[in-house]
Amino acid sequence: MEMLKPPAETLYETELRALREEDTGKRPPNWLLSPAYVRDFIIGRDKPAMLNGEEVSITRKFYGNDVLIERAVVTLAGNRGLMLVGEPGTAKTMLSELLTAAISGTSLNTIQGTAGTTEDMIKYSWNYAMLLDKGPSEAALVPSPLYNGMKKGILTRFEEITRCPAEAQDSLISILSDKVMSIPELDGGVLFAKPGFNVIATANIRDKGVNEMSGALKRRFNFETIKPISSVKMEAKIIESQARSLLLHSGIDTEINSDVVELLATTFMELRTGMTREGYKLDTPQASMSTAEAVSVYVQSAMTSYYYEDKGIALDRLVQNMLGTIAKESDKDLSILKTYFSKVVKERSREEGIWKDYYEEKKWIG
Repeated sequence: MEMLKPPAETLYETELRALREEDTGKRPPNWLLSPAYVRDFIIGRDKPAMLNGEEVSITRKFYGNDVLIERAVVTLAGNRGLMLVGEPGTAKTMLSELLTAAISGTSLNTIQGTAGTTEDMIKYSWNYAMLLDKGPSEAALVPSPLYNGMKKGILTRFEEITRCPAEAQDSLISILSDKVMSIPELDGGVLFAKPGFNVIATANIRDKGVNEMSGALKRRFNFETIKPISSVKMEAKIIESQARSLLLHSGIDTEINSDVVELLATTFMELRTGMTREGYKLDTPQASMSTAEAVSVYVQSAMTSYYYEDKGIALDRLVQNMLGTIAKESDKDLSILKTYFSKVVKERSREEGIWKDYYEEKKWIG
């Protein structure tokens, strides 16, 4: 079956099968891989694994702090939940997917936190037709991903937990402490979590409307902060890899332009950090200049060029799509991009070829 966005367990199915076949390490209860092999799956390794007599490359999927990955895996084997926090676009969700795919075999057991998330969405709800017909029963109960995680002994992902109201968040406190869910509607209704159950939550530190977590809930999690990429070369590598994958899944077989990727990575890095490679200070926009946004800009630009010009990515399309990213939070951010072009890009256009072409697209900024 074709999928627009395959989950991690489908996208990396061959790697996961090969690692499971090879893995003889110590595994926590109900884990499909040992902690060492979970780490290898996420950060990659030089030695290929063997599957049906053929070599399978174990690729790096997360670019960042490798020791953080080791800590995160060990946390999930313990008694506390794992909280991944950071700025928008720092691959918190991707890391959450990779961890659950490797450990439990599915990344789809997920609660998506929103301002409208209620306690019954987190724990369980009811099929009201069956409830009215036969009264409270296990058959009438509609399990949540958290309920399924406890019952099956698998990980539950909780995306954007701080988007939820505080009272909804706090419904997790007793479950994370005691690994028990009370179901008072059922006679003697108690669900005990099976070994292997835990929660991976993500939280965004920049979004407006975020609800502060209570101290009691924070104590039930180990926090790991995912920091933005600090290397242009590494960021360019991520943009190239993810853009290639997204374009192929969109049915677009086009070459990735490495020069444009590096140009885009440099622009995003300098606007995000407020510092150019020459050491000049810049104003930083309110908009998220994350790697994920850079990937989106490249993919949108490549798709626009493909469908309207029938050619590889064009710099005018790149600048046009960059405007949409910059203007998400405030129109005032456009003046920061305009200043960047007027000073930094203009200076570089005197010597470097692609920067000269880039500067000529300043006309789209106004």
